[in-house]
Amino acid sequence: MDLSNSRAIVTGGASGLGAATTAHFRERGAQVVVLDLAAGGRSGFIRTDVTDEDSVSAAVDQAVSLMGGIDICVNCAGIATGEKTLGRDGPHSLASFRRTIEINLIGSFNVLRLAAERMVQNNCSANGVIINTASIAAFDGQKGQAAYAASKAGIAGMTLSLARDLAGQNIRVCAIAPGIFGTPMLSGLPQDVQDSLASEVTFPKRLGDPAEYARMAAFIVESDYLNGEVIRLDGALRMR
Repeated sequence: MDLSNSRAIVTGGASGLGAATTAHFRERGAQVVVLDLAAGGRSGFIRTDVTDEDSVSAAVDQAVSLMGGIDICVNCAGIATGEKTLGRDGPHSLASFRRTIEINLIGSFNVLRLAAERMVQNNCSANGVIINTASIAAFDGQKGQAAYAASKAGIAGMTLSLARDLAGQNIRVCAIAPGIFGTPMLSGLPQDVQDSLASEVTFPKRLGDPAEYARMAAFIVESDYLNGEVIRLDGALRMR
């Protein structure tokens, strides 16, 4: 698949990894429609709640109307939850656990299943590529990350199954598992905290650049033999 001739939807594309992916894809000549809660009113952006079936269905329909079809779906929409299973104030909030799973895992599946339905209509030898965002927390979940780690482990765990499910429709599925990246959420932390986090990375000792995630997504799109894989993008960081 040639990125310059592709049509992509990117969830969470208004900031962080999603914004970097949107910018990189557009620079490479792709048409991109962003699906995000914070993106209403701007050209090429559709306000979308990834957890709501009707919202996503309408957004996918609108994206197809704008671009003439969908070749690529990149799911970056997500939240991070920090809460211990049993803390000073009692047990982990069930509502926050459920919300994390709903947005990160179910939201990604909600979007990709409806995007895949449209990709099939391309009716060619390579109908589409789906890229989900996992995390190294899926494998190295730290304390206070039960909800987040569970949601990202779900992303990693369904990757091969999705690839097998959609192989007959000529659709590939991969996931990227980022380490510690310089997204707006981390960039708001004090510099000494950022430096401390970066020092834990094996090499290079720095935070990941969202542009590196974007380039990895582009590499997956254009590497036709890459399928069913979860790719760690973390500078060899192993969290403890």
